[in-house]
Amino acid sequence: MIRVVGIGLNGKDSLTIEVKSIVENASILMGSQRHLKYFPDYLGVAITLENFIKDIKNLKELNKDNKSIVILVSGDPLFFGLGRLLLQEINNKDLEFYPNLTSIQLAFSYIKVPWHDAHFISIHGRNLDELILSFRKGEKKIAILTDSYNSPQVIANIYLSLNLSKNYDIWVCENLGKIDQKINCFSPQKLINLEQYEFSSLNVVIFIENNNVILNKQEYKQLPILGIEDKYFLTFKDRPGLMTKREVRIAILGELNLQPKQIIWDIGAGTGSVSIEISRLSNTSKVYAIEKTAVGINIITQNCKRFRTHNVIPMPLMSLEELYELPSPDRIFIGGSGGKLIDILEICQQKLRKKGCLVISLATIENLGISINWFKNNSWYYSLFSIQVSRSLAIANLTRLYPTNPVFLLKASRKYE
Repeated sequence: MIRVVGIGLNGKDSLTIEVKSIVENASILMGSQRHLKYFPDYLGVAITLENFIKDIKNLKELNKDNKSIVILVSGDPLFFGLGRLLLQEINNKDLEFYPNLTSIQLAFSYIKVPWHDAHFISIHGRNLDELILSFRKGEKKIAILTDSYNSPQVIANIYLSLNLSKNYDIWVCENLGKIDQKINCFSPQKLINLEQYEFSSLNVVIFIENNNVILNKQEYKQLPILGIEDKYFLTFKDRPGLMTKREVRIAILGELNLQPKQIIWDIGAGTGSVSIEISRLSNTSKVYAIEKTAVGINIITQNCKRFRTHNVIPMPLMSLEELYELPSPDRIFIGGSGGKLIDILEICQQKLRKKGCLVISLATIENLGISINWFKNNSWYYSLFSIQVSRSLAIANLTRLYPTNPVFLLKASRKYE
């Protein structure tokens, strides 16, 4: 029988009397050097685990002799531990597991945050794809088991490289349960600035969503006039990627050919990112951020407060007929249509001022075709270009390119005699 015993952060003292007895009476005791040192008086055969392929082969041979074998591991053997690998190689009838508290459980206890809804990832000797996916999905809490190569600074750098709209505080918990235990909270930027600092290899990193609405003075002061990074915008909690990306916003503002003191409609405003960029670039204009969902209107309102904009008017739209009641626009941007693109274009044709222009952002070929046909049939001038941006992503000392979805930008204006 092979018994897999999880050791807590206070070593041998974390075991019950029963489990201690199992360890001390085993014929063979296997574990890392650190774990074996907890049992200096052990009288049986002690084997240091070093190479899993060789160790598992050796373990199978030893198990044939029906000896009592104990394997020492950290925390819960079945939580990103050796247990999963053992179950793949050895009949589960020959295995018993004795779990202990995990470092992640203790870390959440120390930072006083519930952990039932956290997303757990191990990058200990693994690739970083799952970590990157979790950042992109905008998980509220991400607990990460690290290794000496993927340090807290490396993880923070990956997050910042993605240029996401979700903001986090980063907790780094070192040497939990030991005399030299350290628990600190960092902003991502502050953490990567500690590039010369070496954290203990025994660390857990926890990303916790930061819901601060107002930018601090330093953040606000450093905002560019044009092209705010996506990470500064509040967005939908369940769809963090549903926002017009920075590079596309810059192109949209260029296509709109903005002038002072204009009336601008942003239809399907979503998070309000385009409206806010317009308002900062042309603070004498009036921008109507038109959105049909209550959640969207709430986010637009919060983002206006966040960026201290005073010329954006969040406009909840119950029906398209309400567009007729708005002042006639000089510029129109359509970022979303809710399946009513033709109806929206018909209203825009009636309301758009002479010499005005309209820009549509389109993600699908079908809607692109619908739009072009409508402009042709209604004698509008139009031009089209597509954008597909790939962003760099630092992976240790290397750089990858991660693509964003392609977007079509269609600019149109009325023909006049």
